[in-house]
Amino acid sequence: MNDESTRRPTDLPASGDAGSLNFETLAVRAGSLRTEFNEHAEALFLTSSFCFKSAAEAAHRFANADDGFTYSRVTNPSVAMFQSRLAALEGGEACLATSSGMSAILSVMMSALQAGDHLVSSRSIFGSTMQLLANILVRFGITATFVDATDLSAWRDAIRPETKLFFLETPSNPLTEVADITAVAEIAHAAGLLFVVDNCFCSPALQRPLALGADVVVHSATKYIDGQGRVLGGAVVGSRAFVIDKVFPFVRSAGPTLSAFNAWVLLRGLETLSLRMERQSANALEIATWLEAHPGVSRVFYPGLASHPQHAIAMRQQSAGGAVLAFEVAGATPELQRENAWRVIDATQVCSITANLGDTRTTITHPASTTHGRVTPEARAAAGISEGLIRLAVGLENAGDVRADLDRGLSAAV
Repeated sequence: MNDESTRRPTDLPASGDAGSLNFETLAVRAGSLRTEFNEHAEALFLTSSFCFKSAAEAAHRFANADDGFTYSRVTNPSVAMFQSRLAALEGGEACLATSSGMSAILSVMMSALQAGDHLVSSRSIFGSTMQLLANILVRFGITATFVDATDLSAWRDAIRPETKLFFLETPSNPLTEVADITAVAEIAHAAGLLFVVDNCFCSPALQRPLALGADVVVHSATKYIDGQGRVLGGAVVGSRAFVIDKVFPFVRSAGPTLSAFNAWVLLRGLETLSLRMERQSANALEIATWLEAHPGVSRVFYPGLASHPQHAIAMRQQSAGGAVLAFEVAGATPELQRENAWRVIDATQVCSITANLGDTRTTITHPASTTHGRVTPEARAAAGISEGLIRLAVGLENAGDVRADLDRGLSAAV
């Protein structure tokens, strides 16, 4: 291996000045390491451990005295390249990859909080995140308050003496609520709190929370970073002081590590991220505009529409509306709303009925019975997730074909 192969897994690009390169170039070239064979594509390092020239070198490396690799639960060249590239794209000093998006959020919480601490989170968030913050962390003495992401006074009023962290998902899952990241950051920092933003829906191709005031960004790399529904992955991006000094010791010991193979796949995904997000956002805007005029749809939630309550904020801090939208079908009762929503979903032939998102294939799901099915009815109601709500993650198909696919079900709704 050449000298570049032993760089720390969180270093910025191994070659070239990151500050002088544009996003698309960084997405293809940042963080690449080459072996003595000088391969053009990134190598895949399928190894659990690494050998040493001597016992002294092994002891030296295990003492973290240099930047070499020891064990793939701790460091791996394939994972290192992914971490370097994503850090460059997000504009962060450091990145640590994890086995999933949820493990990334858990790693941040367990690294930043302890028993007796309190956090404030936006209310409209992914169902598993809600479960983690509301029902699991409390077992360890960590409590959470949930607020309307768009209500700045609610964030401020929720702060207690024991509050240590703000957590914000924007745009939110599934209603695409958009919060003013800079404004929330100002409130958090005035109180001396760590501010964490889930950037899953936008990815750094559309939104860079660190530049807007966030301290930490978390990702489910399973979604748009992969982009083709192939592997699981997560990531934490932020300052070297937080990611390396606080999160890395937890991940190293607890083991929610990203596999080398998944990291290698995610590297490929980053190369096309900008192109995919641009096209999928354009398709989503076209479909959302059509849905808004459809008589079978009572409401559309999409930040790219002028009718979206936070459209102006979204257009200020995002470069496009994104690829995810949600819409409600009518119904006189919640039962009829669900029946109509399921009828629309079941009538699709092009869309994939799956709760995943971020794929090149358009996916459709009923949040109240899937992604948020384990959330209490009261919490769903507070978050605005009705029985008639459908979430659509728009892919790369022809937008007209997706419209025709949805129209079959919408025309059959009662």
